[in-house]
Amino acid sequence: MGSADERRFEVLRAIVADFVATKEPIGSKTLVERHNLGVSSATVRNDMAVLEAEGYITQPHTSSGRVPTEKGYREFVDRIHDVKPLSTSERRAILTFLESGVDLDDVLRRAVRLLAQLTRQVAIVQYPTLTASTVRRLEVVPLTPARVLLVVITDSGRIDQRIVELGDTIDDHELGQLRDRLAQALEGKPLSAASAAVAELAAQLDGTGGLSDAIGRAATVLVETLVEHREERLLLGGTANLTRNTADFGGSLRSVLEALEEQVVVLRLLAAQQEAGKVTVRIGHETEAEEMTGTAVVSTAYGSAGKVYGGMGVLGPTRMDYPGTIANVAAVALYIGEVLGSR
Repeated sequence: MGSADERRFEVLRAIVADFVATKEPIGSKTLVERHNLGVSSATVRNDMAVLEAEGYITQPHTSSGRVPTEKGYREFVDRIHDVKPLSTSERRAILTFLESGVDLDDVLRRAVRLLAQLTRQVAIVQYPTLTASTVRRLEVVPLTPARVLLVVITDSGRIDQRIVELGDTIDDHELGQLRDRLAQALEGKPLSAASAAVAELAAQLDGTGGLSDAIGRAATVLVETLVEHREERLLLGGTANLTRNTADFGGSLRSVLEALEEQVVVLRLLAAQQEAGKVTVRIGHETEAEEMTGTAVVSTAYGSAGKVYGGMGVLGPTRMDYPGTIANVAAVALYIGEVLGSR
């Protein structure tokens, strides 16, 4: 790109930065005063005229300054080469806060609350998907001689507990056999394969009463547990942040709130994010949802050991601090994966 093009991008960058900070249209005089562009006001005005003709900025009102368009934001984001990393103290604070979560639900609740506070946008975290989770361990806890508690623990931190009425009493030896048979069918398998293995185990039982009946009852409960679609659950935080920027949505805030409530559009956007460590920015019409016009979604995936658990990110107006938001989304996703992967 030639020097004139580079200079015009610096003008665009300055317009984006000032508009995000002030919410006010930016004029050439303001740019010259605030930024060391190294050129005259006349040159800046010419550059702004070219940027406007090419669709990167627009003039919202006669005799006003310019504001970025979706195309302008897209160009700005595409040319963010180096995102300023969080400081050591900031990273430590995030990790400590997430590590304090007592279980998967608590960790994810903490994550959305933290991300909403850091970005001042709406934070969204998808529960770990079934297709990505593997059964790490099965615990069988005796409650009475005829009742046990099954605890399924996945590598993504999901913990499911179910009480099983065995129909008859079993002794400690049979309890050990029950645990071994179920664990052999489940542990180390993805949830879909584990569900099939448990169903097959129940079908292979030859006999009634005693251990066979107990295994069959436990298997039935486990199959129901393993096929629950928790990946369709989202946690939201900071929805009230949208009301701070009502004017940014051009009267479409209600449709944005409705889309968040229904979750379908947001789930689709997060489901498309399948690479941990890669942050995707969708601006305005790039969300491919009419109700999301005027918004931007910054998203990534979280996981551990090369395995993706789910998607997460933030939603806000297109007038957003993209470098800061990208850095915060990436950091929180990294530490969610570390915390869940270590449990």
